[in-house]
Amino acid sequence: MDTVTDLSLREIGLATSKVLGRTVEVTNETHIGRDLAVDSLALMNIVMELEDAFDISIPLDRLAAVETAGDLSKLINDLRTKA
Repeated sequence: MDTVTDLSLREIGLATSKVLGRTVEVTNETHIGRDLAVDSLALMNIVMELEDAFDISIPLDRLAAVETAGDLSKLINDLRTKA
């Protein structure tokens, strides 16, 4: 795993912990809805935290395909390289 992915996963964990109000550990395989019990409102709050952290905008249509923290990390990294 490269450093950029590590940073993205760490930020996903931090953002999720902040929104859910509990400590959360994430891996590439962590399923956002099932493993973290994140509903759509919490997910949008997590996305806003990540957008602020990485200074990016995550399009909702791209977010629809995200199921795992690894998917979200890849999306963030794709958006950061295009910015």
